[in-house]
Amino acid sequence: MDIKQLTEEMNRFVHSKGWYDADSKRPQTPRNLSISLALEAAEILEHFQWRDEIKDKEELASELADVALYLLELASVTEIDLEQAMLKKLETNTSREWDIKK
Repeated sequence: MDIKQLTEEMNRFVHSKGWYDADSKRPQTPRNLSISLALEAAEILEHFQWRDEIKDKEELASELADVALYLLELASVTEIDLEQAMLKKLETNTSREWDIKK
């Protein structure tokens, strides 16, 4: 499944919950999605608080999925082609110099 298909699945899920409706208790605005994305990303950190090893890989995978799904939804509602944005960023990063050894 590619990014477009995952986004379509996410849109179907959000639509099925009524979160695109005008009177939704979970309006899918860029602001709300950005906050949710940041909160879910912070939950990943909990898996490494006070340790370096992964204690529960399944739980970590679930948190990573939450982050990815919010990212897909944010890109969708802001009409950003995430696949193209990622490819462009990779191209930009390829031309950057990292950790130059002297």
